[in-house]
Amino acid sequence: MDIAVANNGSNNVGVILGYGNGCFASAMMYPTGSTSSISLAIGDLNRDNRLDIVVVSNDTDSIDILLGYNEFFPIQTKYSIGAAPSYVAVADFNNDTQLDIVVANYHSNTISILLGYGNGSFARRTDFSTNTSPYSVVVGDFTKDRIVDIVVSNSGDNSISVLFGSGNGYFPKQQIYATGNIPYNLVVSDFNNDNQLDIIVSNWANNNVSVLLGSVNGSFAKHALYPAGISPFNLAVGDFNKDATLDLVVTNPNNNTIGVLLGYGNGSFREPVAYSTRNYPLFVAVGDFNNDICLDIVVSNYYENMVSVFLGYGNGSFQTVDDFNNDNRPDIVVTNYDDNTVSVLLCYDRGAMKNEISFAPSVGTRLKNVATSHLNEDDLLDIIVVNEGTDSIGVLLGYGNGTFENQLIFPTGLKSHPDSIAIHDFNKDEQVDIAVINHGTNNFVTLLGKGNGMFENHGSYGASFDFSPVVIGLGDFNNDDYSEIVVAYDNSDHIDIFAQHDIGAFPQRMTYLTDTWSFAVAVSDFNNDSHLDIVVTTAYRNVIDILLGNGNGSFTRVAAYLTGALPESVAVGDFNNDARLDIIVANCGNNTVILFFGSGNGTFPTDITHSTGSLPRSVAVGDFNSDSKLDAVIVNSGSNSVTLLLGSGNGTFPTELTYSTGSLPQSIAVGDFNSDASLDIAVANYGDNTISVLLGYGDGSFTSQIIYASGASPLTVVVGDFNNDTRLDLVLTNQIDGCVSVLLGVINQAFLKAETLITGNGSQPSSVVIADYNNDNKKDIAIANLGTNTIDIFLGNGNSSFTSQKSLLTGSTPKAVAIGDFNNDNIIDIVVANYDSGNVGVFLGCGNGSFLSQKTFTTGSQSYPIEVAVGDFNSDTFVDIIIANYGINTVGILLGYGNGSFTNLKLFSISYASYPFSISVGDFNGDRKLDFVIVNEGSDNLETFLQTC
Repeated sequence: MDIAVANNGSNNVGVILGYGNGCFASAMMYPTGSTSSISLAIGDLNRDNRLDIVVVSNDTDSIDILLGYNEFFPIQTKYSIGAAPSYVAVADFNNDTQLDIVVANYHSNTISILLGYGNGSFARRTDFSTNTSPYSVVVGDFTKDRIVDIVVSNSGDNSISVLFGSGNGYFPKQQIYATGNIPYNLVVSDFNNDNQLDIIVSNWANNNVSVLLGSVNGSFAKHALYPAGISPFNLAVGDFNKDATLDLVVTNPNNNTIGVLLGYGNGSFREPVAYSTRNYPLFVAVGDFNNDICLDIVVSNYYENMVSVFLGYGNGSFQTVDDFNNDNRPDIVVTNYDDNTVSVLLCYDRGAMKNEISFAPSVGTRLKNVATSHLNEDDLLDIIVVNEGTDSIGVLLGYGNGTFENQLIFPTGLKSHPDSIAIHDFNKDEQVDIAVINHGTNNFVTLLGKGNGMFENHGSYGASFDFSPVVIGLGDFNNDDYSEIVVAYDNSDHIDIFAQHDIGAFPQRMTYLTDTWSFAVAVSDFNNDSHLDIVVTTAYRNVIDILLGNGNGSFTRVAAYLTGALPESVAVGDFNNDARLDIIVANCGNNTVILFFGSGNGTFPTDITHSTGSLPRSVAVGDFNSDSKLDAVIVNSGSNSVTLLLGSGNGTFPTELTYSTGSLPQSIAVGDFNSDASLDIAVANYGDNTISVLLGYGDGSFTSQIIYASGASPLTVVVGDFNNDTRLDLVLTNQIDGCVSVLLGVINQAFLKAETLITGNGSQPSSVVIADYNNDNKKDIAIANLGTNTIDIFLGNGNSSFTSQKSLLTGSTPKAVAIGDFNNDNIIDIVVANYDSGNVGVFLGCGNGSFLSQKTFTTGSQSYPIEVAVGDFNSDTFVDIIIANYGINTVGILLGYGNGSFTNLKLFSISYASYPFSISVGDFNGDRKLDFVIVNEGSDNLETFLQTC
């Protein structure tokens, strides 16, 4: 038995010749001229007693005929057909004993018939209409008139079309039958042993199959539905347990399994038994590949460019076949019950099996079951065994050469006698977990994987089972995107289903009006009542709004104070040494800063205005002349300078100093860069691709700027110690050329020459987070790149350098990034807001600087998530995520389970056209629970959300 595979994306089809013992030769490739060969059919098209291949190519709207010659296919002919062909079948449609071809045309809503001449060539096609988006086509004689009919799945309108043949290549009559949602693939056979052909359809969106039983006149009964795993796609039929009754196998691409449904012989089927495959199994076929008179299964894995083979035992179960030594040949793993060993047989040369390699777990283990999977993220296959005799699960980690580490033992309970296992990611942390049925203690246990080959016993369930459980299965029975566990029992007429439940509650919302165009926000206690208050700058009426906290999470808007034009930045401090907080605002529109003096009761009765340079963008505070009085420094983008206002301690700034910077300064950072106990200033200059460093003398004066090159258009600057030398370093995001620059501080100087970290052409780095991502006590950098839809991780070496970046693929236009420990493993994880994709992505850290692939959580169609923050919003000690959805005027909450997974998104509506864009987190009512505030650009207000439980 041989295998033919359509290779989507590589301009060819592969033919894999079998050796008759379950092993196969390397694939031989035959070009098609198409990058999208998606389906094929086999038959003797030119009557030479050799099989030929028909290949569908949906990018060229054509089919290719490859005529077979011994083991080769040297002759190829192309025929044009309808738009976006998706499936092909062969049969004799005009009763001339020559094979013809039928093709489903997805975009044309037609099928094409090409009548064969018997020499490998075909007549011009004839098209027949179907319903919407025909995907799959299968043939059969439904009326028993010895004329071939056709059935087509219409994925666009949830139906099938049965076209009855006239025996001359035409199909004048058509009957439509309803199916489930998005029917993709079909199989035809007699499933209820009445000698009439029946039809089974896979319903992708309903996680089931439709069975339509046929009658003698060619009509079909209303479809019956049977569970078929998550997103069933392709189907194949065979008698897998030798009971003279047809069974079904279905591919489940979305959870990397196939499901075997054993038939009862009356058109109904048992629950599917799942077998793990490689990545994204699409198509399945059956045959006896090792000549043992038992049907086997072969599956094509779309994302790994390989096939998986499952060798049948003839009792409805299958032997695991996979590649354990990375030689591209399928090997076999078997458990030996009597001698307590696991045997691995390695395939070599033309399919012969090497002498088996045996692994003895321990004396008396009585091995009952085996499975394979990737358990420790090294891309090498590992083995899981069920040790009934020693009440444990054993894990043998593979070296990739066909050998394995000594067994790791994970107990399942005293006298538990484990029997059956199911493998799945139960807690959605991207790690393989194990569920084990214990026949001896009438329960099951779950072992949660840590990604390094180790497992944690998460608990036992079902201690009150009245019967001994014997079989465990998986399925999403309540459409909550979590797999439930189904348990069947010995000597019982029922099953139990164990579901995962939602946890957490979410807080009430309060809305507070501000003036138009809320621009910046700060939080502090302005009236000395130990409750947090809020100040918001609003750029339309040029005011700040003061909202005083009431201590219970509510706020009272007490006043609005006029500022200058376009207040863009706000900072808080005590500028007159009266132990009361004051507010300073930079007014970009009229080149001033205004200082509001606090009275200690939440009012700001007096203010002072100071001139600045042109277009003040931001303001920072600090004691720059060592007199214990707060000063202010302002970035002037229009005049390429910074203005220093030295405070007198009474709220006035008698001394004003101006220092030149580079072109179009945008951002400022303050720190002691040369370790002389005096504050210094660093400014990112957007216009000339530099950073200016002004070293302070401690008396309020500064050196002339020291200029360092950066990347193109530096936008922000952040301070941190990246090489653990106790000296402050700088990191800049460069918007245009897609890189991040790092300047390392050195003694008696400002900085070394910038270390440039390349994030890629057009990457547009937009957000930076600094943390220790590989647990080496050295600062690392994570950058979100909205231009290339990536996050780049640069690991610090602690010696003034960084490793090359590791890129994480995000959704479209990552706008904001935050960090937290989402699965309680004390390792930093990352969350990103993907603006154009309408979701947030969570990357779970491995503790070595690498991260698992992004797991996305939708925020809604056209939601445009713009900001993301983290915190424990339901007081369950687990980190949650909050998202500002700019496009749909909502706040989204993902409550964490503490294992890297989250509840379904909970949306809280804000007023129409509010456009939330900023989030600040704090305890506003003094109840030791985390609250947050949302600033709304469109509705000119802010809203607070209080945690109530």
